[in-house]
Amino acid sequence: MSIKLRNHIIYEIRVEGQRYIGITYKDKTVLHSLQRRAHKHYYRATVEQRTWGLCAALRTLASKHEIDIRPLEIVRGKAAAHARERELIALLKPELNTDVRGCGYQVA
Repeated sequence: MSIKLRNHIIYEIRVEGQRYIGITYKDKTVLHSLQRRAHKHYYRATVEQRTWGLCAALRTLASKHEIDIRPLEIVRGKAAAHARERELIALLKPELNTDVRGCGYQVA
């Protein structure tokens, strides 16, 4: 059995000068993948009312279409992408990232 490695996008979201670094899988196109992920973040912020830093920042926007999201890197394979995401978070220290899953980083 062969394991299919898919591409993952490490992205940055900016809200009022603050940054968040995240990861998502690439499906149809990079743009479609980023829009899908931005919409999910906005849903968590506005409907689920999550208290994470990113969600609080997203609630200051008038709509999900105002989210400034851009790709930083495309990495092949889930494990490699998550490792690179953690490296970038440690290096860039984005203000809106928090360690809600116990991944070993705490920026906020």
